[in-house]
Amino acid sequence: MAVPEEGLRGLRVLVTGGSRGLGAATARRFADAGAQVLTASRSAPPEGFPATFIPADLGTEQGVAVLGRRVIDAVGGVDVLVNNAGATTGAVPTLRRSDESWRSELDMNLLSAVRLDRVLVPGMVERGSGVVVHVSSIASRVPQPSEAPYAAAKAALNVYSRELATDVGKHGVRVVCVLPGFVVTEGSTEHLQSIADRQGIGLEEVKQQIVDHLNVPMGRPGEPEDVAEMIAFLASPRAKWLTGAEFRVDGGIIPAV
Repeated sequence: MAVPEEGLRGLRVLVTGGSRGLGAATARRFADAGAQVLTASRSAPPEGFPATFIPADLGTEQGVAVLGRRVIDAVGGVDVLVNNAGATTGAVPTLRRSDESWRSELDMNLLSAVRLDRVLVPGMVERGSGVVVHVSSIASRVPQPSEAPYAAAKAALNVYSRELATDVGKHGVRVVCVLPGFVVTEGSTEHLQSIADRQGIGLEEVKQQIVDHLNVPMGRPGEPEDVAEMIAFLASPRAKWLTGAEFRVDGGIIPAV
């Protein structure tokens, strides 16, 4: 089924962390709408993926700088930047976290976006238009046990997004933040299956356990396409007066208070 014309055709879009999961769904969504899509990550997307792949290590300052230069050399800059790259080192008791663990998660989940914005957003400012989408997490509002660095980095990303929107709005550049909830991707499925194996139960039972723990009114986990649809909308002219805001895509999670 063809995607209706929505103002995304021909736009230059970069999606970081775009080789699988939420990032891949987002890249496909923009490609289906006629955008010129680039993706960047450590691992390559599957063969036939509808985007130009640029290998990149977004966890280091140098890696981000190299990616930014390659994007500018390839397409002259971007109209839409989706900072989706992120990772967690896993559940470790907070007081046992080393400085290295904190730095690693802050580099990947906060500074990768800050650094890439610093390279690519000035071009948007100069052209007088552009959209930056920061993919945060519901963990920034509802931190899970033993994942403090990830939640803290995403909470900082939310604040940074708001400030950047204030700074560049007068130049016609919009900045928004998307907070996905419990979304089942290839990567999370591998993790969930390991939990299921340890408990001796099925994968679907583990998913339901998490849905119940998070108190998701919709009663099910999300799919990558649920988030990709929101990102595509926010990047389109239909959202031309939306900036500096956070958008939860989480099935209505109700925080325990």
